[in-house]
Amino acid sequence: MKSATPKVLHEICGRSLVGHVLAAARELEPENLVVVVGHAREQVTAHLAEADPQVRTAVQEKQKGTGHAVRMGLEELGGAVDGTVVVVCGDTPLLTGETLRRLAATHAEDGNAVTVLTAEVPDATGYGRIVRDPGTGAVTAIVEHKDATEEQRAIREINSGVFAFDGRLLADALGKVRTDNSQGEEYLTDVLGILREAGHRVGACVAADHREIAGINNRVQLAEARRILNDRLLTAAMLSGVTVVDPATTWVDVTVTFEQDVTVLPGTQLHGSTHLAQGCVVGPNSRLTDTKVGAGARVDNAVCDQAVVGPQASVGPYAYLRPGTRLGLKSKVGTYVETKNARIGEGTKVPHLSYVGDATIGEYTNIGAATVFVNYDGQEKHHTTVGSHCRTGSDNMFVAPVTIGDGAYTAAGSVITRDVPPGSLAVARGQQRNIEGWVARKRPGSAAAKAAEAASGQVSAED
Repeated sequence: MKSATPKVLHEICGRSLVGHVLAAARELEPENLVVVVGHAREQVTAHLAEADPQVRTAVQEKQKGTGHAVRMGLEELGGAVDGTVVVVCGDTPLLTGETLRRLAATHAEDGNAVTVLTAEVPDATGYGRIVRDPGTGAVTAIVEHKDATEEQRAIREINSGVFAFDGRLLADALGKVRTDNSQGEEYLTDVLGILREAGHRVGACVAADHREIAGINNRVQLAEARRILNDRLLTAAMLSGVTVVDPATTWVDVTVTFEQDVTVLPGTQLHGSTHLAQGCVVGPNSRLTDTKVGAGARVDNAVCDQAVVGPQASVGPYAYLRPGTRLGLKSKVGTYVETKNARIGEGTKVPHLSYVGDATIGEYTNIGAATVFVNYDGQEKHHTTVGSHCRTGSDNMFVAPVTIGDGAYTAAGSVITRDVPPGSLAVARGQQRNIEGWVARKRPGSAAAKAAEAASGQVSAED
């Protein structure tokens, strides 16, 4: 990956690679879930504690192969275990719980000692090949690409690295795995041959979509997997009643949820726990993270982070809702407006060119253009409260802490530093003074002076 970040911690669609694998494995409802860690294990273990606090970890001090890794995992569980042991790879984010359930079911129904998940791929380069008995079709071996003959390299059925084992037989066979191969490692795939030679049944379950078992080894493959998973998520959303106008430019996380009749317009990104309620329209060119959008609301060309947009509210275009923003029913945050830690009541409008930070605004109030809630004194943040049915003038500064009472008005250009009683008009601006003749005296002969002379009738417009 050429990265300071361990491979399995790279993210697509809102989860790390290993996070996607854990989510799929959890669908099996396992008694124990163990992740074997080695390289950069401090980072990986810390991530696992957040992603799945119930997961157990086993340390592989030296990377001596896949068989050795599984032995470390079993040792974490006390050695041989009863029941089925499913082994998956940490870098296969497209693997689904449905496929794992089918693998486990096939393993149980066929009475296999081991069942390998396989796939037919267009290009098998780099993968272990599935070798079958020509007569029965039974799996006889898995040969790694580096150790395969030219004839075996022509095989397109590959090992996914995903297996279901009989727990007791697995532990016994791992003790017999040798390291006489090109890498000097313990190959988990050698267990199949050991169990077969011992007279046990070795079976296979072919994945319905070969892309599910794709491993990630570089940034190109990471991008390809992201596109596949994103398409999968959008397809599910559309089949559930969501209109996605342009899937090619729409990106969603696995944790995003939708209700019916939502419309997502081009260039939109939906991240985290974002939820879009029935009939809302989001986009174009919007990015929402951990944001709730109410029924019938509209979000246009906006960035919203940890915000709540109330039903039938309107946001944008070109608005920025920062964490703690709460918009009430039919409220409006308009063009070039930024909000942070702000509660804006039902029917209230902040139409344009304003900043509302650390504030509570009541119902059916109108905030004039170019208004700034001055919340920071250089050391601490302070709160502003504006009541219901207020009308604040354009170019106001509300210097917190300050309260504007219900039904109050403030004059344009005012700097409000004291509380305004309900129903009052606050005027806080300097007295206007006109100095007549200033341009003629200070800028004689200028275009402004000539225009003023023409306006006063001292010279003709033609002159």
